[in-house]
Amino acid sequence: MARVAKKAVRKAPAKRKTTTRKSPARAVKSTVDPAVAKVQLAVDKAQAQLDEQNKKLAAARAKAKTARAKASKSAKAGDKRSAKAASSAATRAADKARTLRVKLAEQKTRLAKEKSLAAVRSLQETSKAKIAEVEARLTASASSDLAKAKAAFEAKWLKARASADSKKVKAAAKKMQAKAKAAEKKAKAKIKALEKKEAAKAKAKTKAKRKTKAKPKAASATPVKAKARTRKAPVKRKKAATRRGRPPKKA
Repeated sequence: MARVAKKAVRKAPAKRKTTTRKSPARAVKSTVDPAVAKVQLAVDKAQAQLDEQNKKLAAARAKAKTARAKASKSAKAGDKRSAKAASSAATRAADKARTLRVKLAEQKTRLAKEKSLAAVRSLQETSKAKIAEVEARLTASASSDLAKAKAAFEAKWLKARASADSKKVKAAAKKMQAKAKAAEKKAKAKIKALEKKEAAKAKAKTKAKRKTKAKPKAASATPVKAKARTRKAPVKRKKAATRRGRPPKKA
């Protein structure tokens, strides 16, 4: 029973590893640029050819080494020819390997260039997508932003207009108040003058009434006193005439 449990524990991590390995491969495939993928295949092919040629070169060099060792110990012409042929084969294998290395280096340089161009293309596509996104967002929010701007401008304008109107109203009220005070002052002065005039008239009337009351008393007095008064009157008239500066008329 213990052994079965151990086997189950070992299998579980293996399944998890396989699932984690598959997901990155799919993600890489979906994001690889086609031109980069094409050059990458050429690089992989050149690398495989070089690896294969390196194996052949190693085998040729080993064969040449063995042939040279055998020829050095043997006096046969065939062994020496074999050694020479093996050395020539190793040289050709080395030349071919060198050519494949140059080809692989060229393919790697091309791959680096394609990756740089792909990065530029990717950046351009991303920029275009972002610009389109920004444009769509701004277009969608243009109407609401315009409404907000109108509301803000209207509120600001109304506030400024209310302040200006309030100042104008205060100035008009102050002006009208000054006019009202001046009119009130003028009216009070006119009323005072009328009241003074009325008081003078009333005073004159009271004096006239007093004089009219005093005349009957003067009539009921003795005749002697009346004669004395009539006699004195011409004297007063003469004095008044002299005061005026006119000479008395001769009889």
